[in-house]
Amino acid sequence: MASALLNTPTFALQPAPSQQALQTNYITNFDFLNQYLPDTYEKEFERYGNRTVSSFLRMVGAEMPSNSDQIKWAEQGRLHIKYTSVTSNAAVGSATALLTVADTYQGNPVSVAVRVGQTIMIQNNTTGVYNKAIVTGVPSTTTIQVAYYETAGQAFPVSGGATTVCTLFIYGSEFKKGTNGMDGSLEGEDDIFSNSPIIIKDKYAVNGSDMAQIGWVEVTTENGATGYLWYLKSEHETRLRFEDYLETAMIEAVPAAASSGALAAGYKGSEGIFYVVNNRGNVWGGGTPTSLSDWDTIVARLDKQGSIEENVVFVNRGLSFDIDNMLATLNGWNTSGAANAASYGLFDNDVNMALNLGFSGFRRGYDFYKSDWKYLNDPTMRGGLNTTAATATGTITGLLVPAGSTSVYDQIMGKNAKRPFLHVRYRASEAEDRRYKTWITGSAGGAQTSDLDAMEVNFLSERCVCTLDANNFVLFRYG
Repeated sequence: MASALLNTPTFALQPAPSQQALQTNYITNFDFLNQYLPDTYEKEFERYGNRTVSSFLRMVGAEMPSNSDQIKWAEQGRLHIKYTSVTSNAAVGSATALLTVADTYQGNPVSVAVRVGQTIMIQNNTTGVYNKAIVTGVPSTTTIQVAYYETAGQAFPVSGGATTVCTLFIYGSEFKKGTNGMDGSLEGEDDIFSNSPIIIKDKYAVNGSDMAQIGWVEVTTENGATGYLWYLKSEHETRLRFEDYLETAMIEAVPAAASSGALAAGYKGSEGIFYVVNNRGNVWGGGTPTSLSDWDTIVARLDKQGSIEENVVFVNRGLSFDIDNMLATLNGWNTSGAANAASYGLFDNDVNMALNLGFSGFRRGYDFYKSDWKYLNDPTMRGGLNTTAATATGTITGLLVPAGSTSVYDQIMGKNAKRPFLHVRYRASEAEDRRYKTWITGSAGGAQTSDLDAMEVNFLSERCVCTLDANNFVLFRYG
């Protein structure tokens, strides 16, 4: 019986039998793990350890191609209707009232989504006193005629000719015997979001005279042959820096405002993760939640959103310690079966797997997995910003990301699709893949593209990040 393994992997590069710099043995993506445990002739001590800050998006997201310069998707709105800026023209004790809805968003076309025969609850926003009523008429796009069910009539006090502001929601309907059905219908509306990719570039250049900075790596191929592959240390560092920027740009990017200098100069920007969560998500403005009651507040907010069962909290050192200290005061927080112990369902219920990935977790309504985020600790990036509460307005201490995926309507595909809550879209087609491009120009180092006495290593990517269901994310910051 023939083997089902049809293809035999080959060594992608061609090691030279001697230390001879050729295009065929140049390493463009230097990684010890991919080079069959090589020995190097020269080594440096990394006094700052692993200096890269990327890995966040690889951990929680995904990458997928797009052939458009704009990504659009639709997210479902709420199923039920609530208005929070409602007043009445009636006095306390009135059996009927004309309610005026002043909420800025009332659908398209602009009109209250309340119909005759529906039953409502209306509560005073200040006192908490409430009534229940039936809608008897909708005389205009912003007014509702109601009749109260209570004998005492309207319970709301009147100030300045109108009640203080109230909240209204629909809880059902009631019709008399032998009557017609509901008049009219409601059309569900989706929220349409979009983002545009940006082009990210970098370059490393070295003149032909300085090519002596070449580094050599001895490798052994799968067939036992040995040889040498070469790389430039500074080029390698440029590559690492560029890869970090591919992630941090997706985190920090902001769209160019209408009257901004960037837009006037022809730059459009993009909606990064922090921007989206700041504007469409949940924000904890107290820096770091330090107690179980703080997390109860967060849980209560998540209850009002998508109630995603499993969430990953990426934290700086301060927030990490605060969570550790909180958990340390709770008996049995890390004991299997404890009420506040995480299930690690995200990791196939394997606690060891979660711990090996650097997560610690707890359960409080939902599962929360904590992971230190190097980007927020690096002193040359977010970790170098002021974290003193009194002066740290806007300093970010962590980000809660829901785990898994959600269903959205893909405007380009024209159908529903499963997408990770957080993922990257890069420009690509059959003719051009712009996920991660690198190429060599010049006349040195084996390149023969121009008469420039140098080797130029070029890097390019065109991408954007899609933050779906941002209402389920939480950004932790000061101010």
